[in-house]
Amino acid sequence: MAATPRPTVGFIGLGNMGSGMTRNLQEAGFPLLVTDIRRESADTLVEGGALWADSAADVAAGSDLVITMLPTPRHVSEVVNGPRGILAGIADGGTWIDMSTSVPEVADRVRKEEARRGLRILDAPVSGMAVGASTGMLQIFVGGTADDVARVRPVLEAMGDPERILHVGANGAGYAVKLMINQLWFSHLVATAEVMAIGVKAGVDLAVLRDSLIASPANSTFVERDVLSILQNGDYDEGFAIALACKDLGLSIDLARSVGVPAELSSLVEQIYRRARASYGDNAGEMTPFRLYEDLIGRELRL
Repeated sequence: MAATPRPTVGFIGLGNMGSGMTRNLQEAGFPLLVTDIRRESADTLVEGGALWADSAADVAAGSDLVITMLPTPRHVSEVVNGPRGILAGIADGGTWIDMSTSVPEVADRVRKEEARRGLRILDAPVSGMAVGASTGMLQIFVGGTADDVARVRPVLEAMGDPERILHVGANGAGYAVKLMINQLWFSHLVATAEVMAIGVKAGVDLAVLRDSLIASPANSTFVERDVLSILQNGDYDEGFAIALACKDLGLSIDLARSVGVPAELSSLVEQIYRRARASYGDNAGEMTPFRLYEDLIGRELRL
């Protein structure tokens, strides 16, 4: 019996994350139709058999489902709407998966204004940074109906760890879960930088301090694993710019405000991130707030 042909995946956004995600889709055998503001970002994919489209509308018209992976909600809105946007090309009943770190408003507006068209819309933001996108081991948090999630799961599994593709609730839940993960991770980073700077300044050996934290109830994945990119390699993860981290923190604070929950700690973390952005530039890595504390004590924190 012949294998069922793979659906054609339209993919919009070939940046640090989207480039790795599309390579894994291609390696899994999914035909690709892609576009980006930079034509050259698709060169390798096209060499491998992907097709280039000149607009989001063309991507939507020529594919079985459309994925967006874009920097901000504004970019998502621009790509979806307008004379050359997704809505201009997608067929009634078509599928759009937004894998951007975003907020529900854009997709909610589409669902409301285009209700008669029966579009299937899912939010499926990811964690795992550029390395996860490259290796196909992203965590994916999906908001939508159970039937829609099951239908697109083979596509998601080409980009993420099957054990960590989680259906987290109805439409919008994926966005919320991803923002809360980012909010807590950024808070871990700032708290860890502060604790390590104080401890080292007080005369504790950095390795001994970290081992003590790991052995204590204060241990975390960040202390045990993530911070090693800085402590061992001086790598502040420039694969994800601090400007985007500040964007994510701002979206998280906006979400807290919209549901009426005070976010004093997260607001302070956002301020520290914005100070680091002002000090080191928009393109500094997302872990650059660590440098603020290193500068305060006059030494780099390295094992």
